[in-house]
Amino acid sequence: MSDTALPTRIALVGNPNSGKTALFNALTGSRQKVANYPGVTVERKEGSVTTPAGRRALVLDLPGTYSLRARSPDEMVTRDVVLGHLAGETPPDILVCVADATNLRLVLRLVLELKQVGRPMVLALNMFDIAERQGIRIDLAGLSQALGVPIVTTVAVRKRGLEALLAEVDRLTGQAAIAAAWHQPSAGDLRESARQAERILKAHVKPPLRPDTLTGKLDGLLLHPVAGTLILFAILFLMFQAVFTWASPAMDLIDASFAQIGGWVGAVLPDGLLHSFIVDGIIAGVGSVVIFLPQILILFFFIILLEDFGYMARAAFLMDKMMGVAGLHGRAFIPLLSSFACAIPGIMSARVIDNRRDRLTTILVAPLTTCSARIPVYTLIIAAFIPPRQVYGMSLQGLVMLGLYAAGISSALIVAFIIRRIIWRSASEPFLIELPAYKTPDAWNVARGVWQRGQIFLQRAGTTIFAMMVLIWVLATFPYAPADATGPAINYSFAGMIGHAMLPVFAPIGFNWEMAVALVPGMAAREVAVGALGTVYSIAGDNTAGLAATLASKWSLASALAFLAWYVFAPQCMATLGVVRRETGGWFWMWVMFGYMTGLAYIAALITYRIALSFGAG
Repeated sequence: MSDTALPTRIALVGNPNSGKTALFNALTGSRQKVANYPGVTVERKEGSVTTPAGRRALVLDLPGTYSLRARSPDEMVTRDVVLGHLAGETPPDILVCVADATNLRLVLRLVLELKQVGRPMVLALNMFDIAERQGIRIDLAGLSQALGVPIVTTVAVRKRGLEALLAEVDRLTGQAAIAAAWHQPSAGDLRESARQAERILKAHVKPPLRPDTLTGKLDGLLLHPVAGTLILFAILFLMFQAVFTWASPAMDLIDASFAQIGGWVGAVLPDGLLHSFIVDGIIAGVGSVVIFLPQILILFFFIILLEDFGYMARAAFLMDKMMGVAGLHGRAFIPLLSSFACAIPGIMSARVIDNRRDRLTTILVAPLTTCSARIPVYTLIIAAFIPPRQVYGMSLQGLVMLGLYAAGISSALIVAFIIRRIIWRSASEPFLIELPAYKTPDAWNVARGVWQRGQIFLQRAGTTIFAMMVLIWVLATFPYAPADATGPAINYSFAGMIGHAMLPVFAPIGFNWEMAVALVPGMAAREVAVGALGTVYSIAGDNTAGLAATLASKWSLASALAFLAWYVFAPQCMATLGVVRRETGGWFWMWVMFGYMTGLAYIAALITYRIALSFGAG
């Protein structure tokens, strides 16, 4: 075969939670790239693979969908790619419909819809090992004949069935698409497809002779309205306790390493501008942010582990009623949970919500949940002002961290209630979700996910955070203090000027000028505020060991609590605001978000500061 031949384009289509992305990762490995579709902000994943016949194929991982009668932005992209209607996107040569072998009811209807498109197609029954373990009996030959498509079985997380799937791709390559006059299915068409899919299911898929009692027992406990909710909150509690207790040794090691590096470099370089730039600007600034890497990795470890286990959909089911009271759609749970890691993927994942008002509400409140970029700020202040003692066998610092997360979640629900019950008086649509089968988490997938998140954080430390630290050092160093200066030199710098100019606005909420000036670079990335404080206090000549100890000696408890309250509601970083603008299609909702979050942050800090002062925390 000629190397110049055009590669076969394979589109992976399927319901959400079918293991489609796991199959994509298994096929393409590291040979993949992530970008956006032309003209839209929906993420596209494309990778390459070589088939048994030596053909090069491009694999496209399409967003999950239940029907080509698309309603959400994600589903619209999937429909347009499958039909070859997306501008700038070459139509796929072969469709691979990926199905969860333990739950075929909805995917069979999708298969019947995809057949009408007329493109060569193969059905991949994924998670087939779980279906066999549960005792589900599938007549593969009969099902293939009834659907009119070839079927292969796969176990994506174990890389089983990949050769058979690619061999089927080789067999289908070159087959011309059948001319088909596809039309948007009506409600009647969908009902008829559902009835046909039900007949096929009953004829060729038999339930287990002995039901999977383990799944039933687990769901009976984990989905119980009382016990299940208590278990969910216990898991969240364990997660935030672990963020403090498990991460401490690694954080201490990183802190000591950066201190030692700073000492070595400082001993080699003579006093002067270069010494200040490297030691105070770069090492002290970047090091004060990188120290929080272990906590971020632990948070992502829990999230990825629970996703792999199959618990996240059940958590969304449990939270549906609670969020429904606030006017949020049940599907909003996943975007809100994703926002614990970062508001950007949380906002982007709101595309799965069909109704535009439900989607807008979710986008507007998602940034109120505590993202990982807040962890460095929270941890720094808690370490400086909250004693590391035990309360009833639990870490007091961990309890405070959990309280800050709870404040973010509560505020998101309250704002959603105001939007949906006062501004937009309309009811949310009912919540329907497929509960995936329980799976033993794959250690390699979990490790790879945590590793990728760590890389992203370190890349930010090496790019955005590094650039902001350089900027802060420049602002805090120049211009030099005059010869007759009586105060610290930093008071005469640009940073000092900016901070003192902002002070009249922030003094009522207990902020000093150093706190005020740290908010400015914090708009680039939240964790930069910590590095900014480290740089400012280092240049100010404070020799106290450790930034937390420095703040404990410089700030009052009331000011520290007000700073924490500000960051519960603080306006988002520029990248998040940019994503909001793209997802909502304009500037209006971005400015609405920025305005209301700034107002909430100021009011919360003011109330917290005044209450703390009334209790003698000044």
